[in-house]
Amino acid sequence: MGLNSKAITIQLMVDKMNENAKSQGKSVTLSSSGSGGRRAIVPSMRPSTSRKTEGVSRPCTVCGSNSWDTDEVRGETSCSECGYVAEENMMDLGAEWTNHSGGDDRSRVGAPTTLTLSDKGLSTEIRRSDLTSGGAKRHGMSGKALRDWRRRQRIDQRSKTRDSRSRNLAKAMQFIRDRGDLPPQIEQEAAGLYRHSVDRGLVTGRSIRGVSAACVYVAAREARIPRRIEDIAEAFDMVKDVDLKELKRTIRLVSRFLGAHHITGPEEYFERFHSDLGMKPETLGRVIKMWDAVKDDLSWQGKKPSGIAGVIIYRASQDSDSPRTQSEVCKVSGISEVTLRGLLKILNQKLSEKSFQ
Repeated sequence: MGLNSKAITIQLMVDKMNENAKSQGKSVTLSSSGSGGRRAIVPSMRPSTSRKTEGVSRPCTVCGSNSWDTDEVRGETSCSECGYVAEENMMDLGAEWTNHSGGDDRSRVGAPTTLTLSDKGLSTEIRRSDLTSGGAKRHGMSGKALRDWRRRQRIDQRSKTRDSRSRNLAKAMQFIRDRGDLPPQIEQEAAGLYRHSVDRGLVTGRSIRGVSAACVYVAAREARIPRRIEDIAEAFDMVKDVDLKELKRTIRLVSRFLGAHHITGPEEYFERFHSDLGMKPETLGRVIKMWDAVKDDLSWQGKKPSGIAGVIIYRASQDSDSPRTQSEVCKVSGISEVTLRGLLKILNQKLSEKSFQ
C-alpha cells in the first residue's frame, strides 16, 4: 500500500511537470520507471511563431499560475489569476505600420505614392544622376560598367512604359515636374488634373505638351497663385502664335470638362508683382487699399487682371519714395506701355471720384 501511494505521488509530479513544460512551448516526456528513465526534449517553437510582446514565460512567482494577460496600450504583462504585474514598459516587437494613403495598405517600406510619377512611385528606378561621370566616379564604376548600367537603365525604363498610356503619363509627368515651376502640393494637383484629362479622353488628338501646360495653368489658378498664360507658354516652349492659341483653347477645354472655373482677380497678382519689382512692404499695403477703393467699379470688366494689378502697383509706387518706371512694371505684368497709360487714366479718374488719398 505504501509503495502504491508513493508511485501515484511521483506520477502526479511527472504530470504536473509535463503540463508546465507544455504551457511553456516545450514538449517534454518524463518516465517514472526508476533511474533508468529517459527525458526526450523537443526544441521549442521558432521565435517568429512565438508571442511577440510577452517577455514572461515562467510561472507566476505569487500564485504559480502560467496564464498571462498583455496590455499593449500600457505595455504591461500581468497574471490573469492574481493580477501580479510581471513586466512593464516592454517593447512591442510587432510591425510599426506606416500608411501614407489612408486606405487599407499596411506597407512598411518605401516613400508615399505621388501622382507626379507615371507609376505613382510604386516601382524602383535606376536614377540618371547615378549614371553621370561624377556619379560613376562616386560609386567606383569603370567606363565599361557605366555603359552597362546606362543600357540597363534604358531597358528598365522601356519595360515600365510598354503600353501607350504609360508612355503618355511618363512624358507628361516629366513636363509637369521640369517645366511647371509649382510648389509640390500644386504640382500634385496638376498631375491629378492631367490624369483626369487622360481618363476623359481630352489628350486624344492633342499634344501632350499642350495638355500638360494647360493643367499646370489651371492648377495654379485654382490654388490662387496664378501664372500668366504667356509665362506658361514660354516655359513649355509654346511661344509661336499657333501654339499659344492652341494652349488657350486647351485651357478652356480642360476647365470646362474638369469643373475648374475659378476666375482670377487682380488681387492675386499683387504679391507676386510686388516681389518681382523689389518694392517696400508699405507699398503693398497702399496697393491693397487702393484696390479696395475701386474694385467694385464696372469699368474694370473685360480688362486683363494682370494689367489692372500692374497699373495699381505702378500708381502706388509713384506715391512712394521708390518709384518704378513704366517699362519695369510692363515687363513684370506682361502689358504694353500704351495699355498701362490707358489703364492709368481710368484709375486716376476713379480715385479722384473716391477722393482717395
